[in-house]
Amino acid sequence: MSASLLRRGLELLEAPGRGKAPPGLQRGRDGPRATGAARRRKRAPEPSRNKATVKGRVVKSAIEEYHKKKAVNHLRANLQYMLKGGFVANKAITEQVLAQNRGRKSKDQPPKKAAKKKPEGTVFTEEDFRKFEREYFGRP
Repeated sequence: MSASLLRRGLELLEAPGRGKAPPGLQRGRDGPRATGAARRRKRAPEPSRNKATVKGRVVKSAIEEYHKKKAVNHLRANLQYMLKGGFVANKAITEQVLAQNRGRKSKDQPPKKAAKKKPEGTVFTEEDFRKFEREYFGRP
């Protein structure tokens, strides 16, 4: 907090009858350099301490920070979640969604499935063949 802000705050908090101090009692400001020089002179030379560290600060490892911020691959967990689900969508709905997402180009269309032909069954039975054989070849 700067000194001017502190002074303004004190002015707001002081009693209404008091008012400002007379100009002779106020500290003289010869300029910003003079106050800085006075502070430097006033300060007693202490044994120098390491200014890079702050009390209570823990030095963080750069490797740990890298591992924290590194992207995590969630593929395996997602696959397990998807595969364990017992809900299976209706095949008709699945086909409808796939058809909506398919493009109009021929390369996007799935190959046409050929209709399976049913094996043709005979109209004649085994007994009919025996009867025909007897009549045609004359066997009893």
